[in-house]
Amino acid sequence: MIKTINNIAKELNIDIVGFASNEVLSGLQGVLESRISKGLATEFEPKSVKYRIDPTMTLRECRGIITIAVPYNTGFETCSRVPVKGSLSKSSWGLDYHIVVNKLLKDLSGRLESVLGGSYLTFADTGPLVDRELAYRSGLGYYGKNCCIINPIYGSYIFIGYILTSLELSSEAILLENQCGDCRLCLDACPTGALEAPGVLNPKRCISYLTQTKEYIPEELQQRMGVKIYGCDTCQAVCPKNKGVRPSRHNEFQPIKTGGCVDIKELLEISKKDYTDKYGDMAGSWRGRSVLIRNALIAIKNMGIESELEDQLENLRKREVELWKPYL
Repeated sequence: MIKTINNIAKELNIDIVGFASNEVLSGLQGVLESRISKGLATEFEPKSVKYRIDPTMTLRECRGIITIAVPYNTGFETCSRVPVKGSLSKSSWGLDYHIVVNKLLKDLSGRLESVLGGSYLTFADTGPLVDRELAYRSGLGYYGKNCCIINPIYGSYIFIGYILTSLELSSEAILLENQCGDCRLCLDACPTGALEAPGVLNPKRCISYLTQTKEYIPEELQQRMGVKIYGCDTCQAVCPKNKGVRPSRHNEFQPIKTGGCVDIKELLEISKKDYTDKYGDMAGSWRGRSVLIRNALIAIKNMGIESELEDQLENLRKREVELWKPYL
């Protein structure tokens, strides 16, 4: 059965496939409960710990899990032609990864159903289970000190998706040991100190979270966000395990429309229609134009160029959008 799944995945150009049983992720229960008690759980996480660790809570007949990883580092270097440039995480450079990974998962589960029968539920960054733990248990990589899953071939620039299935799949994966050694580049480079210790992340200080939340961002953290408009790749960019890795062959992640960055001046003036046309297909668009403009306002302040964009800022003040007021 495993061989059949691997062969079909290969035909569908799925780069990495692993398997896990329906075992409860019991080792995470204490970690998740501690995060909640300390107020570190974000608004983007499922509230129920049980649903985050027990596959059968989502699919009662679940007997196995198929986990895939899709690399997205295409080797493209960010644009240089934009005069006032804000940065985007590589995860949001090209076509929304939810679209790409979901299609691969749907295609795979559809083929498996026709060949092997069974039932399937697919998830690409939207499921209740902790997908990084599934990737680790499926042998796709090991936990880096930056909490990312690091694959030996593609590094940490990978999207994770999984399929819950009624097929009985026993995990024969070899769990990969951490290969970070004494390196602490990611911990030292984190702009906000969100990496409080190896493998310990305070999500409320992580810039990736800050660029997505609609909660007020404290001044101290604003100053550390630099010019980041969506996401933050700092801990991955400095990681030696991401040097010389195999580039992704998925051209969907090439930044055709965005060029890998945001024109901040354009963003302040852009209409909803033009925003949708240019940024609507990227992963970072899900939070909407207002959140990205809020992040641009922080970037402008950090660059000290308010006077150069005074006309645009005044127009924003007149619109009286509550989310923007503390930053104007």
